[in-house]
Amino acid sequence: MYKLFRPILFLFNPEFIHHISFKAIKIGAIVPLKMWTWRLLFKVSHPKLVREVFGIKFENPVGLAAGFDKDAKLFDELASFGFGFVEIGTVTPLPQEGNPKPRLFRLKEDNALINRMGFNNEGIEAVVARLRRKKSNIIIGGNIGKNKVTPNENVVADYEICFEKLFPYVDYFAVNVSSPNTPGLRDLQEKEPLTALLNSLQKINNQKEKRKPILLKIAPDLTNEQLDDIIAIVADTKIDGVVATNTTIGRKGLKTNKTKVEAIGNGGLSGKPLKARSTEVIKYLADKSNKAFPIIGVGGIHSAEDALEKLDAGATLVQVYTGFIYEGSALIKRINKAIIKR
Repeated sequence: MYKLFRPILFLFNPEFIHHISFKAIKIGAIVPLKMWTWRLLFKVSHPKLVREVFGIKFENPVGLAAGFDKDAKLFDELASFGFGFVEIGTVTPLPQEGNPKPRLFRLKEDNALINRMGFNNEGIEAVVARLRRKKSNIIIGGNIGKNKVTPNENVVADYEICFEKLFPYVDYFAVNVSSPNTPGLRDLQEKEPLTALLNSLQKINNQKEKRKPILLKIAPDLTNEQLDDIIAIVADTKIDGVVATNTTIGRKGLKTNKTKVEAIGNGGLSGKPLKARSTEVIKYLADKSNKAFPIIGVGGIHSAEDALEKLDAGATLVQVYTGFIYEGSALIKRINKAIIKR
């Protein structure tokens, strides 16, 4: 059904359609029995789907990646589409508009997106206010980052603010140091600053009555040597896992006309072209660490087979985003059904 409407939706600016879709889902959820209908259509329950990961029980291993529900406006409604968990954010301490528009582009020939959103969000206070009103039992991940104007020497404070404010309202944290759209952010993936940042969050975490899992979201563009550093950092800081991967700055192998891609310019590429590299990173981390920590696999999942490939490579859970936009809500159901059949 979704694919019948998709060509019409794709006639419009992708960021505009994103906001329109949000409003449509919000309005739809007000209609009596509408959310019940969505659950009936898309939700799959089975003992084979249940996962116990970093101390959290997931009804199924398919989540929605950060970036879709940046400001925690739609998580209750999204719970009805069959997701096992939803990661909100990336959220920063202060509101920020992000980069100038246009900043989101479709590469339809590649089933891909390029974005340079720049952590546009309404800030931590607005997000917390919405999470306080949570009605569903959906598991929430909090993806946290830094404000654009914060210099890297002061960056720890930004992450600490988000961590403290979100702590009562999320089930786990994803520390985002891998977006290519915030100047200097990826520099934090280097061993010394990253270790300092994660240790500071762990110090706060360990002082809580009950700590929350902390995961690190990494880029697909890291070298094997840098991935070795990530494995060592996870062990040294005792964080709970890794989200692999964020978007890529690479443009290799695209079907879209090169002139069009160059005209779009900078930004992170997501979707099918990212599938192979993100799977490589997952497998490398899992094999090299001897599966010492859980991995949430994300990047290029557009089919049940893509998700199974990530799980076979060593992912414990998976997330979709661009695949959700191109394939619709039925994708989550197809993935869960394929897992059950194994």
